Amino acid sequence: MRTRFLSVLAFLSIAASATASSFRDDSHYVALGPRTGYYIVRPGSALLQQLGFQAAPFRDTSDPFNHGRGADALAFRFNTAGVLSAAPAYIVQAQPNDFYMRRIGSFIRGRTTSHDIESFFGRPRQIDKRRDGFTAYYTIEVYNPFEEMSGGRR
Repeated sequence: MRTRFLSVLAFLSIAASATASSFRDDSHYVALGPRTGYYIVRPGSALLQQLGFQAAPFRDTSDPFNHGRGADALAFRFNTAGVLSAAPAYIVQAQPNDFYMRRIGSFIRGRTTSHDIESFFGRPRQIDKRRDGFTAYYTIEVYNPFEEMSGGRR
């Protein structure tokens, strides 16, 4: 009985460490200045939960029904006056796109408005209302050919 318990415990600890090491969470904040900067966030990361962006409309490229197509997301939090109140977040599955990183890094907290961001990215894909304002989400279509499953037919 004791041997069985130890073997089950060893199996569970190995399985837990294997799943923990297979998820690469390199989410972080990129500081560019006193009121400029942005978050690079991986889907499912602890930082995504802390920032409150769980409703971000990203689509996983590894989902077999998406055939390598997916969507990353940009999240912007505004106060009730429509002014950027927190650092934007780039919710990305693979390599972040330099164009989007440069653009969201140029927005200034406390000065940039929702109209400024709309003039660049267009209408948001999704808006979540909050007590202290709202969060606007934009999607960036992505394609990963290594995740495509063609089923053997072309």
